[in-house]
Amino acid sequence: MIRARWWGPFFAIGLALAVTSVALALGGYDVPQALGALWRGAFGSEQAIASFTLKRSVPLLLTGLAVALAFRAGIWNIGAEGQLYAGAVAGFTVGFVGGGLPAAVVIPAMLAASLVAGAAWAAFPTVMKLRGGTNEVITTLLLNFVAIHLTAWLIDGPLQEPQGVYNETAPLPESATLGTLWPGTDLHVGFALAVALAVVLWVVFRFTRVGFLIRAVGEGPEAARIAGRVDSGRLSAGVFLASGALAGLAGAVHVAGVDLALYPGLSQGWGYTAIAVALLARLNPLAVIATAIFFGAIQAGGTSMQRVAGVPLAWVNVIEAITVIGVLIAARGRSRSGGDAGAPEAA
Repeated sequence: MIRARWWGPFFAIGLALAVTSVALALGGYDVPQALGALWRGAFGSEQAIASFTLKRSVPLLLTGLAVALAFRAGIWNIGAEGQLYAGAVAGFTVGFVGGGLPAAVVIPAMLAASLVAGAAWAAFPTVMKLRGGTNEVITTLLLNFVAIHLTAWLIDGPLQEPQGVYNETAPLPESATLGTLWPGTDLHVGFALAVALAVVLWVVFRFTRVGFLIRAVGEGPEAARIAGRVDSGRLSAGVFLASGALAGLAGAVHVAGVDLALYPGLSQGWGYTAIAVALLARLNPLAVIATAIFFGAIQAGGTSMQRVAGVPLAWVNVIEAITVIGVLIAARGRSRSGGDAGAPEAA
């Protein structure tokens, strides 16, 4: 497990900004103008903060929690992207079919369906890992592509809008959409739900026996089994499924709060960016809130940077990648200085 020093996240962000500034200058861009546009696009106004940065952070926060939970238990779940798609399809289907029901009924049903679908999508790699010893990195990664293409087929087939003209589904009924959290903006109540789940997960890690066992298995499953008589297999299976459920929830929340329909490529790679979100937060659920907002700000500001300074949107991926490299450097520094390179510290 990756375990950086306390200053690791600050070092990673500083490294990303420094390297990005140098690269922009070498590319002939106006660095102050580009970084200024990045800041204003993310935090320059109430609309920028709520309708862009915070709204973009919601799927990153939920998938980041999914990854943090799995990594804490020593499970390399790289399948949050596919689990998100599974949850989006299940949540949309329930919302569309049950759209005539009151919102108090259909919305919880949508979210529950997405949790089940995400867990179900994680079930196959769970069984493969625990029964067959198959590396979950391979199975979860491959299932991402299955979920993406299966969703595209459903949208172009059974779930396509009634006219059969557009490559999308019909919109969700109003009763199946999430309400606004910040009046006058596009920020939906899914943000509050995601923050609440982060707090709950932190409490579980910090104060419960289950959280202690998850950390123990993550540090050393065999030692936990021998010394603590922990059924590491059963615990790992539960964590794997719970991780998939959280990622699936991200799909339904995004569809019900933002898109209000299914489109091919509905995710902007959130399941992969979630790995960076979790690592930058050192797998601390509360810190995931901050890092998800950070990456949401980078994505929101990237659009403004492209419009104002002419910097290609692909630079957002560069900033994210350098940030992850910074986290890895900080973790490596701890290992060289004699620190434990095992699982992250307790939240």
